[in-house]
Order: sequence, then structure tokens, then C-alpha cells
Amino acid sequence: MNFDPILPSARVTAMRRQGHWRDRVLTEYLDEAIARNPDKIALVDHNSVTGERTELTFAELGRRVEQIALGLVALGVQKADVVSYQLPNWWQFTALHLACLRIGAVTNPLMPIFRQRELEFMLGLAEARVLVVPRVFRGFDYPAMIEDIRGKLPALQHVLVIGGEGEASFERRMLGKQAHGDAAKLFAARKPAPDEVIQVLYTSGTTGEPKGVMHTANTLFSNILPYAERLGLGAADVALMASPMAHQTGFMYGLMMPVTLGAKAVLQDIWHPGEAASIIAAEGVTFTMASTPFLADLTETAIKRPKDVASLRIFLSAGAPIPRVLVQRAKEALGAEIVSAWGMTENGAVTTTKVGDKPDKTFGTDGLALPGMETRTVDADDKPVAVGEEGRLQTRGCSNFVGYLKRPQLYGTDADGWFETGDLARIDADGYIRITGRAKDIIIRGGENVPVVEVEQLMYRHPAVQEVAIVAMPDERLGERGCAFVVLRAGKSLDFREMLTFLSEQKLAKNYFPERLQIVEQMPKTPSGKIQKFKLRDVAKSLTPETVR
Repeated sequence: MNFDPILPSARVTAMRRQGHWRDRVLTEYLDEAIARNPDKIALVDHNSVTGERTELTFAELGRRVEQIALGLVALGVQKADVVSYQLPNWWQFTALHLACLRIGAVTNPLMPIFRQRELEFMLGLAEARVLVVPRVFRGFDYPAMIEDIRGKLPALQHVLVIGGEGEASFERRMLGKQAHGDAAKLFAARKPAPDEVIQVLYTSGTTGEPKGVMHTANTLFSNILPYAERLGLGAADVALMASPMAHQTGFMYGLMMPVTLGAKAVLQDIWHPGEAASIIAAEGVTFTMASTPFLADLTETAIKRPKDVASLRIFLSAGAPIPRVLVQRAKEALGAEIVSAWGMTENGAVTTTKVGDKPDKTFGTDGLALPGMETRTVDADDKPVAVGEEGRLQTRGCSNFVGYLKRPQLYGTDADGWFETGDLARIDADGYIRITGRAKDIIIRGGENVPVVEVEQLMYRHPAVQEVAIVAMPDERLGERGCAFVVLRAGKSLDFREMLTFLSEQKLAKNYFPERLQIVEQMPKTPSGKIQKFKLRDVAKSLTPETVR
């Protein structure tokens, strides 16, 4: 396939001249780790289906990668063909990406929660030649699902099943290949150039139809290296990844970063905070990254089992603004540094706070741009706004993606390289950003913008509130009014009058108060933990304001 990456020559020249693009591919780091420490543990997975723990050294991982690469070639996979896989956080996920790199194929990870409707669209758009799925995960039959849509996917030539049987068996078709003398020559000839597309990853879908984000080795690595340097991560660290690796968080910091550093990666396929604490204790985990709900869960577990999380040094939380009260509570319970970050599928983690930052930065911001990246906030006329004022957040630099698959018109990047993120933010005098909402999450009540994220932060302080998301309800008179969707803590209650009293006590302007309280059992979320506000907005279309009786 011709991916047509959008790579203006000025950007390419600047990124190389500034040292951000180093023209390296992940398999080079794998080879160095094998040569340096062949017997060091590279990867551990905890498979909830089999109940097994699999441990691979760098040498063992390298051998399996070679087998899979040769297996894909035997299936007829050519350079720039797309290999899709819908897998949990298992060792095969990591090995498949490295194998694709060995032969110049393009990796297309897919979230395990996707079903026929999403897969027909995604596999069709990517023209995937090979798809790898589990036989079963969380009780779901993946081969049966694929069989239901395969007739609508003419490009799909092979479906391999982990734990499958016969010719569809991943183990039979991929792991039985023996190394041969031409393998090194083949891999050298197929090695992707650093500016070729190596990954197509679909956006997580918080705002509607997913788009296939395209990345190169250079765009991905230019984020991995400064990220690890800022956090002080190295070969001695042990990284736990429980966020799905089919999400950019898991892919970049659970798959790529450990191999790059020569560090140990530990994978958890289903999030359970109690099991995570046990894994942290058993594996000596020092670092993890996940979204805010994961941090809240692990914090509650750590309060009861502090010794199990004693090795953890850093928890980086991204995906949604962290309530300030949660940061303080997590820091005390985990005994670890809590680092905030902001980023997207399109560019990885763009901003992070720093280890040792003062409380006003750690608790009150989403961080400072990593080296090689810039951020700015602009008004409706695309003019930069003053320090501390809210505006549309834009970013540019080394780790920005190279386009959406077959959708160049959606690139959203101007001639100067500024990418429209869709977020609203404020930037302080030190360059730290604070996300204040999504552009589509703005509630304009009677001509005045409601600071949605700030109101949500206040509501998180209420002892009954576990989760909150505020979206707009259409209103004939004022245009929009706010509706607060709330998940309650176990055994707690909250009604509309109590919410208003609480917000009044917080000294919030009354025209910012949500005008309806909707209690829900759970929020609609992406697998990475982001609340899907577009789904809540759909519900809110049929709701009306409440009144205090």
C-alpha cells in the first residue's frame, strides 16, 4: 500500500538538524540489548485466559521475533503490507510489532473491545493482509466474529488464531519456522526507512469515527527518548503496562520504551488493582503509566496494601486531567512520584510535569512540553492568547504524526506545522499547560463559556462522587445548559439539591452550576479509560433542566 505520509522537506531537515530525528528503528535497539544482555529478562506477561506467566529473555524474544517474521514472509506478506492484530497485552503483541519491523510490514494494532462494525471499517480502510486474534478473551469468541465479516474484506488473506487449531493456528504457522542463512539478508533488505510509515493506530473514538493515525520510526522515537530522560528511566527500571497496548500509551511506553532502554516490561491483560499490586510486588515494578481511573483504583488498593507497591517510583497519569485531591491522595498512598501528562494518539505524550516539581505544577497542570515539542494557545482568529488565558491548544514538533490513513484532508496542521488538538487549555508563564476542556465540550450558556473541567474538579471533591463528566444539554432559551453525569462511591448518595449546595459552598459562580444531575452506574469509556463524552452528549439531548423543589 502507498501510505503517502505528509512530510514537508522543511520539517524533515529541521528535525534532523536539531537532533530530534535519529534515523533508528526499534529492532536496532533489540539487537543491541541481545548483544549486551542476552539473558536479561525482557518481557513478562500474565495471561488471564491460560493463567500462565510467560517470561522471555532478550535472546528468547529475539528468536521468537525471527520465527514470526519468517512466518509472515511465508504467508506472502510484502514490504508495506498491513498486519493487523487484535490482541490483549500478551507477549505476542510485542513480538508481532518487532517481526513486522524485521520485514518492513506496517503494524496495525486493534483494541480487543472492537466488534464487527468497527473491525469491518478499520480492516477495510487499512487493507489488512493478515489479522491475528485470540481464540478467546474475556469469554468472547474472536474467530467467529471475524468469520462473520470476512466476506466483506477482500484484502484479508490470512486470519491466525492464538490458541487456535489447524492451519489457522498462530503457533503452528508462526512459531515452527527455523532460522536460515538468508534471514539476515532478508531482514536487511526489508528494513523500513526511518521516515516510512511503520504504524497505523486508530484514534480512541472519544469524538466519533476513528481515524487511522500514521507514524514513522522517527516520529515515535523522538518522543520515547526525551520522555525516558525527563523521568529518569533506564535499563534498571521495570515498567508495568496495564493500559491496552493497542492504545498509544501502551504501545509507546509498554512496548517500545522498555526495548529501547533494555529494560524489563511487565504486561497485565485485564486491569484489576489488586492483581496489579501483586504484580508490582512480585516483579519489582518501578514505573507505570495509565489514565486517571487506574490511578484512583491503585491508590485505594495501596491504602490497604502499602508494602505491595513499595518498589513503585513513578506513576504517570494521562488521558484526562487528574483531580488535584487525587494527586495528593495517590502520592501519600503509593509513596511514588505522581506525574501528570497530556498527549494524543497523533503525537504521544507532548507534555509532562517533572519529577520533583513544586505542588502547584504537579497538582495544578498537565506539564511542560518535552524537548522537540512546542505548545501554544490561540483565539478564534488563530492569534496567540495571553499567558493564563484560555485558548485552543495547538502543538508542533518532532513527534507529531504524518497524516491520517486515506484522509489527508483531516490532517489539521497549518503551513507552520501547528496541529489543531481539539483541546482547550491555559499556559502559564513557565510554559506549563492546563487542559480546561475539549473544543466540542464547551458549554456556552447564554453567550458565556462554562469552564467545564474546573467545575468537574470541584465536584470530584464531594465525598459521594467517584466519577463526573459534565456535558451540554440543548436549551431553547440559553442555547446550552450543563448536565453532570455522576458515578457514586459505594454506599453514598447525592441529589440535585445537595450538589447545588456543595457547589455554592465552593464559591462557584451560579451560572456555572450544572442544571441537571444524572446518576449513572458507569461511564462510557475507551479501553484506555477516557470518558466518551460524545455518548453522554447524545443522552443529554433528551434531558431537561431540573428545578429545586
